[in-house]
Amino acid sequence: MDPHLSTTPFGRRTLTLAHVATQALAKSRPAEKAVHKWHVYRTICTARPALGVSERALSVLNALLTFHAETALTGEGLIVFPSNGELARRAHGMPASTLRKHLAVLVDAGLIIRRDSPNGKRYARKGRDGEIALAFGFDLGPLVARAEEFEQLAEAILAAERELKLVRERITICRRDIAKMIAAGMVEGVPTKQGGQGPADWVEIHGVFRAIMARIPRTGTLAELEPIAEELTLLADEILMLLEAHTKTQNSSANESTFERHIQNSNPNSLIELEPAPEKERGASVEPRSQTLRMPEGSYPLGMVLDACPDIADYAKGGISNWRDFMATVAVVRPMLGISPSAWEEAQNTMGEVQAAVVVAAILQRGAEIHSAGGYIRDLTKKAEAGGFSIGPMLMALIGSRKRDKKRA
Repeated sequence: MDPHLSTTPFGRRTLTLAHVATQALAKSRPAEKAVHKWHVYRTICTARPALGVSERALSVLNALLTFHAETALTGEGLIVFPSNGELARRAHGMPASTLRKHLAVLVDAGLIIRRDSPNGKRYARKGRDGEIALAFGFDLGPLVARAEEFEQLAEAILAAERELKLVRERITICRRDIAKMIAAGMVEGVPTKQGGQGPADWVEIHGVFRAIMARIPRTGTLAELEPIAEELTLLADEILMLLEAHTKTQNSSANESTFERHIQNSNPNSLIELEPAPEKERGASVEPRSQTLRMPEGSYPLGMVLDACPDIADYAKGGISNWRDFMATVAVVRPMLGISPSAWEEAQNTMGEVQAAVVVAAILQRGAEIHSAGGYIRDLTKKAEAGGFSIGPMLMALIGSRKRDKKRA
């Protein structure tokens, strides 16, 4: 009498039409068809998001494949019958309850088929010739039957990942270009209006830039990021046209007065301010402080600050390799954020030059979360005067947020 392979699971497990379809597909595969078990496993790992299985479920599949002696999956002898204990050991000591859950996931995903014995145990019966005549366990036939499907799913996922990577690179390049072009326009005093039309000043352009950047999701999809990349590309092109138009109209042989105006416009404290100073402070001196930087005791390393606030580097002329570069970059960013000279001087007097500059970098990093940078830094200055503010927790929170974003990505 010919042996009969079970089609229904043992015990309380139910049979679904998806299980029947998987069994029919495995039965219809050509007997001579063969696939490399580790090649198809790697393909399944790539196609995992489309198959709806977890990494731990794939580790169980890996363990099941190790019980098949041959490298090639072909023919009829594709049923493996390890005990739960042995399978758990090869799955790196996975608990029995977790093992059963992930086996069910593999069955529901159509990667394996249950071939349960009458009592639910896994074993094999041998014939008179000593070969296995009937086995009860897990059938690996679907891996052979669906090998081409797995290849197609993996290729589609890899193509989508490449497109997502390209659009992220495009956003990164546009973001860097826009930040540096805005900084150059402010320092050089490039007018933003042409023929009476255009943005009022570079602060307004920077506000548009920050509004676009604030819409970038932490774990954005291709459909979400492509429109943002288009907007950033358009904004970068418009800013570049402003700079190019200015260079064309500028007299190539600049005279001494033009040179003096250039020096004057290079002073970031002379730029337009969004937050007006109080009446009694409007006459206060806004002369830049001494170039000598003395780091206060207990200050945080520059590397840690840049790790927490990487966006500040987008505005640097030649990168940030020391505190002097950092302070020079903050001098460019500070007026863009709308922090008035009076608020800046109060923060420097209370916190110190370096600590106040780090706060500005943190405000830039938080982007649209802070609606009024000037009011925010004044509030922090008051807290610092009362001893209720420390820059350490702020940096650690930003670093932690970036790490969580990387994990989600």
